[in-house]
Amino acid sequence: MTTVKHMKWWGWGVEGVAFHHEDKPDFAPFVQKVVDLDVNIPPVGAMDLAELSVPAARIPGDLVAELTEVVGADHVASDDLDRIVHTYGKSLRDLVRLRAKDIPRIPDVVVYPGDEAEVQQIVDKAVAADAVIIPFGGGSNIAGSLEAPPEETRPVISLDMGRMNKVLDIDEESGLARIQAGALGPDIEEQLGRRGWTLGHFPDSFTHSTLGGWIATRSSGMQSDKYGDIADITRGLHAVLPGKVLVLRPLPSTSTGPSVREMILGSEGRLGVITEATVNVHRIPTERLILGYLFPSWEAGIAAMQEISTSDAHPTVTRISDSYETAFSFATRKKSSGISKLVNETVMKVLQKRGWNLDDICLSFIGYEGGRADVSRQKAMVKDVVGKHGGIVAGKGPGQLYDQKKFDTPYIRDFLLDRHAVGDVSETAAPWSKLIPLYNAVRAAANDAFDKIGVKGWIMCHMSHSYHSGACLYFTFAYKHGEDEVLAQYDIVKGAIQQAFVDNGGTLSHHHGVGVEHAPWMEQDISAAGVHFIDGLFSAVDPGQNFNPGKVVVK
Repeated sequence: MTTVKHMKWWGWGVEGVAFHHEDKPDFAPFVQKVVDLDVNIPPVGAMDLAELSVPAARIPGDLVAELTEVVGADHVASDDLDRIVHTYGKSLRDLVRLRAKDIPRIPDVVVYPGDEAEVQQIVDKAVAADAVIIPFGGGSNIAGSLEAPPEETRPVISLDMGRMNKVLDIDEESGLARIQAGALGPDIEEQLGRRGWTLGHFPDSFTHSTLGGWIATRSSGMQSDKYGDIADITRGLHAVLPGKVLVLRPLPSTSTGPSVREMILGSEGRLGVITEATVNVHRIPTERLILGYLFPSWEAGIAAMQEISTSDAHPTVTRISDSYETAFSFATRKKSSGISKLVNETVMKVLQKRGWNLDDICLSFIGYEGGRADVSRQKAMVKDVVGKHGGIVAGKGPGQLYDQKKFDTPYIRDFLLDRHAVGDVSETAAPWSKLIPLYNAVRAAANDAFDKIGVKGWIMCHMSHSYHSGACLYFTFAYKHGEDEVLAQYDIVKGAIQQAFVDNGGTLSHHHGVGVEHAPWMEQDISAAGVHFIDGLFSAVDPGQNFNPGKVVVK
């Protein structure tokens, strides 16, 4: 059978890895205080696949035989585990439905192509049989972009790109690399790194997401301030359509009508199967550093981030947490002792003497890359801006903690679900002039929603991904859910947050994509005419609705 590895079917990440709080003494009392949850209660046990009633496959035997002829018997899977793994992504809704044994329409077969020619044959045979094709990368999507429509009666094929995981070529003179779409983040960095290069794209899902998935959802990475979003990084690509391959050469810029490259970016599998992309790569910097900073207020921190974005400094990361997320970060620290504990206590006493309200402190991370002199120059410029806005340098310790924890946060969601609590995220982007009013409106909307469903809830935020005209705000919320109304309660809270985004000048999503989760807000975000444009594009390219139907726009 295939050697492609997947995340565990019932939660985030790999078996044997989970969030633990026993070495974080402040975590349990913090969670008890903010959402009235006792994290020491016995967790729900891990699910057994045998508990699920997996529907029988609805696919003609001759189509399975044709697909097997293309890729070989070892690369066609129809067992219960493979089909369940490819049913959903990893959204809160996906995990709740799995725990509730709600699996209305799962793939009938999973196929693992080895190259573009095999993808072409699979697509042609599937379309000829009027089957549905859902491209699958790492399975980390949290917007409902991977699920088949529940009413779908046609055969559903999950096209897992995991075997197509290689860096094919590096044009060192141009700083371009040609990479297969199924390559996971660690695969890409390992293969590039052997030759001294980096892509520089590190989303939260980095460990379990692929280049093709990043392109299909318009992903952003933690270091996008320097390297750009995936839309900036992607210069050329291949996408397979019935009977042909779309080939976009990796040109630095063009004036060739509406951008077809932009049409594929964010298309979520609705415009064909992305098989490879040519992307910008950079030499691995000689020095990499992330420093922590503290600000007396959220407003001061945001103002500093805006000024840094227009300064001559060019950090890789500019991130600031509001006071609520800062409190959470402090609560997840491991127990400190000796000099470390003394330093922390001394810093807080100094800030109190300066007149800071410790409940309002906001923690920031700013990253630097380049030669030693360049990094020193950038640090000095940023320090001046931070000081101008009342902030102080907190040193390397917080930055090292950020580096250690940056890919682990999704595990906390499973930890909460095991204890009858919801933890989820929503993110947006807006102009600088609207960030603070939008932030305040979202917090108010979320707290009103918590009151409506009768829970003690918590919402926190960080700003990331700075641009010339604005930035991304990334919200995390949590509460203890009712036993029989998990998704009904969730829809009230999530819906209130999403509505507050579009009502206050933000977009429905900055980098998680649309899928089915965010599709109800598309018209408010891009106007009825914009939805008409997108729907017309999908209908023209895929008149039979064979490619991942029902995503992005809802009819």
